[in-house]
Amino acid sequence: MSAQVSYNMATKQVRYEALVKALHSDLFRYAYWLCHDKHVAEDLVQETFLRAWRALDSLKDEKAAKSWLITILRRENARRFERKRFEMSEYEEAAITDTQSTSNEQEVENYWLREKIAQMPAEYREPLVLQIIGGFSGEEIAKQLDLNKNTVMTRLFRARNQLKEALENTTKVRGQYNG
Repeated sequence: MSAQVSYNMATKQVRYEALVKALHSDLFRYAYWLCHDKHVAEDLVQETFLRAWRALDSLKDEKAAKSWLITILRRENARRFERKRFEMSEYEEAAITDTQSTSNEQEVENYWLREKIAQMPAEYREPLVLQIIGGFSGEEIAKQLDLNKNTVMTRLFRARNQLKEALENTTKVRGQYNG
């Protein structure tokens, strides 16, 4: 009997390590997008994988692992706010930099884009971030958010249109001052 238990633990460990190796960077990018803090994102990912280890036997379809882990991560992030309400000042948010080296112009554009997405209502922001950062399809997003796929597609369409309008308005304002 103990040989069987050892075999099951070894199998679970192999599955777990494969999940961590394959999905850690995706989860970290999504967590960082949610919290804008490298250390908090690392904690969220660590807690996500800890919960995943405990519930790994409930994951029957390996193809659903990314969605499953993102769902766990979203819940972990929500728990963070249940425990304590964090306030981020404008200075702290402005101090956040990407881990990649980019030009100042690119940093400004990235910051502008993050700001515009952060200002969206959650109903539009969340599906958009899951699509952009998580790489999920409309159907996968619908399952994660417990929504109809058509609702998700409409929200994604509206979110992209809001960004497009904001970009057009910004371009018009720049044009007025430059010429």
